[in-house]
Amino acid sequence: MSKSSFHHKNLHQSGYDLELLCTQYPPLHKFVFVNQYGTTTIDFANPKAVKKLNRALLFTYYNLNFWDFPDVHLCPPIPSRVDYIHHLADLIKKTQSSQTPHLLDIGTGASCIYPLLGNASYQWNFTATDVDKASLTHAKKIIKKNSLQSNISLRHQNNISQIFNGIITPSDRFMATLCNPPFYGSAKEAQQANDRKQQGLKKVTGNRNFSGTSNELWYKGGEKAFLHTYLYESSLYKTNCFWFTILVSKKENLKSMYTSLKKLGATQVHTITMHQGNKVTRFVAWTFLTPAQQKQWK
Repeated sequence: MSKSSFHHKNLHQSGYDLELLCTQYPPLHKFVFVNQYGTTTIDFANPKAVKKLNRALLFTYYNLNFWDFPDVHLCPPIPSRVDYIHHLADLIKKTQSSQTPHLLDIGTGASCIYPLLGNASYQWNFTATDVDKASLTHAKKIIKKNSLQSNISLRHQNNISQIFNGIITPSDRFMATLCNPPFYGSAKEAQQANDRKQQGLKKVTGNRNFSGTSNELWYKGGEKAFLHTYLYESSLYKTNCFWFTILVSKKENLKSMYTSLKKLGATQVHTITMHQGNKVTRFVAWTFLTPAQQKQWK
């Protein structure tokens, strides 16, 4: 990984120190090699190598002793995931609340990655949700093995068409929500995108190098449909959460989001841009709280 323009607090902005990672986490060593250009690297088209790399990062930099789940589940890249956490921390800091932030992670997956990184980096507490019971079972094991039961709790969303409904209770008060939504419209679309990625890596393996189940990768109607369900349902819980946030991969979806948020009564909307090498992504954050309500929150 070349030097990137990650958040200044991101520990991975200068690339991977594979020598250090192998020293701290020896199982990574067998996946490391010197390529034809004399660069020490791993095969990023190999799901097992990528997973070992991410496990080494979590072990070395985030004090996590256990992080494992079946290979069929999405294996998230740590540097980009923690970048969302750092940018979100900047937003939360502006609220100047004296309380330890409690966040709601939508679609935590088997990896439970955002709660793990948020707690390790900022000692935040989390409630994490998912529609897939198997994912929650694996997440629960990770939480228990790392003794984080008092910091991270899990809730099952039993209705695949809903996001906040059935999850947020009247007494809940979350400092922020976060979500990395499924952005493909079908399993076929997800596979086609992976095939293009594999060709770019000059590795046609037939397998997604990032893995992922259907719930993790695609949603009927694609990213836009998920975003607007998320927007609408957020408006039903205006005083239960200070900031609602979500990653948006497709820039063309922003305009309709802004229009919807205005109609729904958002009092503030921010778009935070994140640069990761040549890739640009962003998350949109909004609140329905009035200035008076925001003061009461503190």
